[in-house]
Amino acid sequence: MFKPKAVKSLIAMPRHVAIVMDGNGRWAKKRFLPRLAGHRQGYESLRRMVDLCLQRGIEVLTVFAFSSENWKRPVEEVSGLMDLLVKGLMREVPKLGEQGVRMEFPGERQGLSELVRSSLEQARAQTAHNDKLVLNICFNYGGRWDIVQAAQQLALRGETITEASLSAVLSLAHVPDPDLVIRTGGEQRISNFMLWQSAYSEFYFSDKLWPDFDAAELDRALACYAGRERRFGLISEQLVASSDAA
Repeated sequence: MFKPKAVKSLIAMPRHVAIVMDGNGRWAKKRFLPRLAGHRQGYESLRRMVDLCLQRGIEVLTVFAFSSENWKRPVEEVSGLMDLLVKGLMREVPKLGEQGVRMEFPGERQGLSELVRSSLEQARAQTAHNDKLVLNICFNYGGRWDIVQAAQQLALRGETITEASLSAVLSLAHVPDPDLVIRTGGEQRISNFMLWQSAYSEFYFSDKLWPDFDAAELDRALACYAGRERRFGLISEQLVASSDAA
């Protein structure tokens, strides 16, 4: 059985961890509970993950909370998710502020209610000065949408579209690209999440459903990441030579 090293012994700690939080519905179904019960438990798991990232010195945590495709789900589930978000922000923002967490909400505002939009903006404004951890909650977000809206911005300005100019106007331009992308729930796809930004990310797929994703499983993901060789198009010998020169 794989046993990860203690976190303090890891050579490489990712600056930016991104998570596709999958499995809330299946967690609830296994317990004969409504899907919203799974989302509530998933909310608790996110709260725990923020604490774990702060303890491990991770600088950025980005989570996929509500995709642009999730509008296709049953109306009562979508309504429940919106309610969970608003109430969760009212409850958690003061504590997150004390912990030094800055909150951002990448995603399209169109289609969201005035209550949801104002809740997002208030949380963002109240935590804007914090610098211990950037928590990006991607809400009404899709990777394709992000690329399209960025290209539209540049076109409206009459600017040339290059990799650098497009990167600068993406909804996550305020943070570095993710070093590690984790998907829970056993699926092995990225589901339209951070398509541009994850070009050179390392991926870790966990069989744990999101509500069950705990400190031990996070440490397995971090240990796996530490054992990877990130080449960014180079070969191993070039990386060794570069390291020796440094």
